[in-house]
Amino acid sequence: MTDPVRVLVADDQALLRGSFRVLVDTAPGLLTVGEAGTGAEAVELAASQSPDVVLMDVRMPEMDGIEATRRICGELPDVRVLILTTFDLDTYVYSALRAGASGFLLKDTPPADLLSAIRIVASGESLLAPTVTRRLIAEFVRRPGPVQPPPAGLDGVTDREREVLALIARGLSNTELAAHLHLSPATVKTHIGHLLAKLQARDRAQLVIAAYETGLVTPR
Repeated sequence: MTDPVRVLVADDQALLRGSFRVLVDTAPGLLTVGEAGTGAEAVELAASQSPDVVLMDVRMPEMDGIEATRRICGELPDVRVLILTTFDLDTYVYSALRAGASGFLLKDTPPADLLSAIRIVASGESLLAPTVTRRLIAEFVRRPGPVQPPPAGLDGVTDREREVLALIARGLSNTELAAHLHLSPATVKTHIGHLLAKLQARDRAQLVIAAYETGLVTPR
């Protein structure tokens, strides 16, 4: 029998925390292991409970969700963070992903989609709401240029890996990558594994950031 996905809920509103807990605990294969009302509590509980996924609010007292995410991802590499917020703002999206978050959803996301998102993030994939993906790309449109030149940012990345990275940044799934490049799914996973290691990225979300920041991909 597969162990349940362990979830920590972090939100400063007790009613929302309780609602999320009921939703998670009534879903097959999911289990809450704690609730945090502040960012500091989220960091402490993540360290003591070792959840698979943290549902993280952005605006919380003592320490906001972005800083809590940064600390959790920096200290606990096996813990994934899924940001939940009512604020669909570019600065939150970019800051959350740079902090190490594996996903970003708005709180008006349908319950079934939220549960699916938890499972996706727990499996090691990244997840962004469609509106968030568009805003993330828009963030780079407004920038005057790449943060760093491609040669420095992509040292050691092969031509094939650059090709894979560019397609990841365009939003292609592993299956779509395999079909587009005429590769087996296993080979695609190998290339992605190499990219994660070489670019010191936690997941696909950070690979997308790397593709844009190095100038490998530019918004259309």
